[in-house]
Amino acid sequence: MAPYRRKSINAAELLNRRSRGIRDAGTLYRHCLKLLRGILLQENRSFIKVWSKTSKSTIMYEDGKVYFENYQNCYSCVHAEPQRLYKLPRRSKHEKIEDALLCQSPLDKTLPSPSDHKPSLLALTANNWLFRISAETGKELQRVYLSPNHKFRYLGWDVSQETFYVKSVQKKETPLERQAGISQNIVMHLAIFHVFPLQIVGILEINKKTFGNGVTDVVLSQGVLAVSYSNKSVKLYSFEHIVQRYLTEKLTLGELSSLLGNKTVGDTPFGIPVNIQITDCLPVLFEVSCSNNGVQIGGYPWHYIYTPPHKHDRGTHHICSLKDSTMATNGIQNMNCCSLESDGIFFHPDDSGRIIHVGPTTINVLKILGELNSPLPSKVVEDFSMKTHRDNPSSQVTVTSSGRAVKKRFHQLDDDPSQETFRMVEYEDELDLMAVVVTKGEEEEGRGHIELHDNQTGQLQRRIDLVEPWDETYRHELFFDKDTIVHIEQKNSNFCCHVYKLKASRK
Repeated sequence: MAPYRRKSINAAELLNRRSRGIRDAGTLYRHCLKLLRGILLQENRSFIKVWSKTSKSTIMYEDGKVYFENYQNCYSCVHAEPQRLYKLPRRSKHEKIEDALLCQSPLDKTLPSPSDHKPSLLALTANNWLFRISAETGKELQRVYLSPNHKFRYLGWDVSQETFYVKSVQKKETPLERQAGISQNIVMHLAIFHVFPLQIVGILEINKKTFGNGVTDVVLSQGVLAVSYSNKSVKLYSFEHIVQRYLTEKLTLGELSSLLGNKTVGDTPFGIPVNIQITDCLPVLFEVSCSNNGVQIGGYPWHYIYTPPHKHDRGTHHICSLKDSTMATNGIQNMNCCSLESDGIFFHPDDSGRIIHVGPTTINVLKILGELNSPLPSKVVEDFSMKTHRDNPSSQVTVTSSGRAVKKRFHQLDDDPSQETFRMVEYEDELDLMAVVVTKGEEEEGRGHIELHDNQTGQLQRRIDLVEPWDETYRHELFFDKDTIVHIEQKNSNFCCHVYKLKASRK
């Protein structure tokens, strides 16, 4: 018998097979996305604006849902036009939601409660309550009181560890304390939780005695505690090491704790005690001095990107090996931009280890070539590049009617609103497409469009025009989510959300 060879099938045959129940395990969803990508790139399909809504407060978008009024009002973008899912009862000022995270459970786990399997919103309120709310109905599923002593305000994910953290405001010395010579030792607190199901790991105190003076910020990512300092340095510590060595008591929500005098963990007015007490100096995994406390880690083998805190290094990005801090060959990237907005660089979110470097006129997608245990330095090379279409630059010298040559005093900026300019890049992981926002002024009004590029080659697939004007003096956010594009813009003190959906073009 001749060996079976898988051949590509068209959309009609794929749908016919699916209707008859013929499917390959684990590949149906991938086939559907491949089918959707093909439909999306057809010439007879267009993204049409179907909905707009304004708000006096910040608008948030997350996984097909648009949130208004501090997460009180939720609309779903799954339908042909966004529809309201729920509206929560009005909250008082001290019950206002300060921050929120969308939580979706993994498919490969059996969880204690059926509600744990459905998406939920983790919401932090101004009066230190952490709520778990159904993302579909707005129903309260769980509540935890954090602390009567520490003001918590920020939420952050450590996705790879299925962990999130709640960060308090930074404690500052009062004028009276400074006048009396009293130094405030405590900087802030972190409350760390596991999800699926929700359970407390502990509360960690960030203080000067342990971490030193000048702490400006702390984040938890990839199992690493990253501490930023006012002297433009960043230090990384192992959070696993901290828990193993300094956890004083394992806590369980809803059960009694000796640290609370046998009171219930997570109940009011006791909250959650500080159960991670660091008593000596911590080993530093990694340390680097960088501009704006910005260091990014990624790639394969592991590398980090940073800008040295020196004036002559401004505008450059250094790519070095994480193992020994060796600079990669071609590891200094500089766009040499003359622009109001600085260029941006980050590791590609597709986990390919590539790097995206975005400037006003050029987008470079870079890759790192190197072996894990090789004595030779790795090398940064260009995978592909995208460039804007620019008018020919006007001469810096003009000649008057009398024949006198006049030289212009100023060069045109690279991000001049009248010229085609790259503004941002979004990655749609399920369709493997890069959405690039491009703007250009037309008749004293900024216009924007989206270019969809193949993520592997950078080849332009199609262009989508935005209906609303694009005013570059205000903040913009854009989300590309399969058949939906969401554009959130700020206009003075107001915010507006525009939603585009994929539709068949009218002939």
